[in-house]
Amino acid sequence: MSKPSKLRGLEVLSAFSGVLIALQSRVNGELSNQMGDSLEAALVSFGTGLIFVSLISLFRKDVRAGFADIFKAVKLKQLPMWRLSAGMLGASFVAMQTHVVPIAGVALFTVASLAGQTAISLWVDHVGLAGGIKSVISKRRVIAAIITVGAVVISTWDRFVMSDFSILAITLAVFAGSWVGVQRALNGQINSFSKKSFATSQLNFITGFSFLTFLLILRSLFTDHSIMNLTSGPWWMFLGGSIGVFYIAFSAVAVQYVGVLEFTLLSVGGMLIGSLLLDVFVPTEGTQISPYLITGIFLTYLGVIANGQSRFSRK
Repeated sequence: MSKPSKLRGLEVLSAFSGVLIALQSRVNGELSNQMGDSLEAALVSFGTGLIFVSLISLFRKDVRAGFADIFKAVKLKQLPMWRLSAGMLGASFVAMQTHVVPIAGVALFTVASLAGQTAISLWVDHVGLAGGIKSVISKRRVIAAIITVGAVVISTWDRFVMSDFSILAITLAVFAGSWVGVQRALNGQINSFSKKSFATSQLNFITGFSFLTFLLILRSLFTDHSIMNLTSGPWWMFLGGSIGVFYIAFSAVAVQYVGVLEFTLLSVGGMLIGSLLLDVFVPTEGTQISPYLITGIFLTYLGVIANGQSRFSRK
């Protein structure tokens, strides 16, 4: 595959990753709604994802070798230990995702989290956290970030007067988006040593699952919450972790070549179209598709356009 063709393929992969994260939001939101506890729902999601990626590793020697290479790099001090915490950021994102989606719906959560991702991606690309070439914070990129943040305000404009509207939920979605922006960068560095995206994904699920388990045990010690109130529900509500395996694997590869900000903006189309269709055809209870939300989605696309030409035209 030629270099331009490879980059085009990675751009398509970035957009498809957006579809996956929108689908994961809906699935994990249903899991949280059925269980009545976002933290436990996040743990179940990560647990199923860990089982799935471990099965992949079991039958693929190259994935196991890639996983070992990560810790060889740490031992040789080529990769700082703290950067292995990417899975903790992903776990925090899923926990916020499972909490916010039942309240605000997939589309609004997507727009709000994108604002956080776009804003943090300016800094991530500027310092080269993904391990690639550092990017200058240009006026065009700042405008793209401002437009995307403004899209959140427009999307929620008609909900400020609603008694059940939660500003906290939207704020959490923005922060969750910023965490996943940093996670992508760290995964890009990890993947440069593992050379296998599923090995990177496996590390994420191990650290994320361990982190959520620790939080759940800690909460049970200081509150009267019981642990793991599993309940019946649609079978597909347990697929969030498996979807996350592919999302992390795809993003870990793509972000090394297209950059965190460009990856974020390329994935916007898939995320917004996917989330809007999910809210139309399989909405969570109380989800509303208003003209303000449609306008917010349109503004987010303007943010993509404001980012300028693709990597190909810049070269």
